[in-house]
Amino acid sequence: MFTGIVEEVGEIKTIKRGSKSAILSISANMILEDVHIGDSIAVNGICLTVTSFSNNEFSVDVMHETISRSSFNGLSQGSKVNLERAMHVNARFGGHIVSGHIDGIGKIVSIKKDDNAIWYEISTTDNILKYIIEKGSIAIDGISLTVAKLTDNSFSVSIIPHTVGNTILGFKKIGDVVNLENDCIGKYVEKLLSNTTKKSGISKSFLLENGF
Repeated sequence: MFTGIVEEVGEIKTIKRGSKSAILSISANMILEDVHIGDSIAVNGICLTVTSFSNNEFSVDVMHETISRSSFNGLSQGSKVNLERAMHVNARFGGHIVSGHIDGIGKIVSIKKDDNAIWYEISTTDNILKYIIEKGSIAIDGISLTVAKLTDNSFSVSIIPHTVGNTILGFKKIGDVVNLENDCIGKYVEKLLSNTTKKSGISKSFLLENGF
C-alpha cells in the first residue's frame, strides 16, 4: 500500500524484454536505505517487487498484465521514474490510499502555467473518468493529486512547484502517456451498491416510482 507521495526520482538503467514481460534495473539512493528482497516499490505508480538490489540499484520483474495496462512501453534506458516505498503503518498519511494497481492510462493534452502553479489536462477513457470527481483524489504516475476540473473526456490537476521539481511531471510534455489509478473508495462503493441492488431488487426505476 502506498500514499502517492513520491520519495525519489530514479532512472531506468536496463530493460530486458521478453515476449510479453520484462526485467527492469533502476538506479536509486534514498529508497534503498532499508530495502529487502520481496519489498514493494511503486515505480511510476506501479507496485513492483524487488528481486535483487545493490547500493545504488534494484531490479524488478514486470509481467504481461502490468505492461498491457500501463505506460510501460513508453519507458527506455535513461527514462526517469517516480519511486515510493510501501508505507509504514505508523507514518503520516500525506496523500491518499494508492494500491499500485494501475487502472489504465491517460494522455497529457495541455500544460499551462498559472503563476506559481502548472495545470495539466489529461484525456482518458470513460471507465476511468466515471470514478473521478472534482476535488477528489487520483494517482498520476504514482503521484497523489487533487482533481481540479472535470469534463466529459478529460480532467485537470493544478501542480505546485515542489511537486513538479520532485517528480517526473517536470519532464512531461503534451502527448505523453501517464499511468492512472482511481481512488479505490469509489470502486468499492460501486461494487457494494451493485451487489445490494441485485439482492434487494431495488432499481433506479423502483426508486423513481416511489418518490426518490
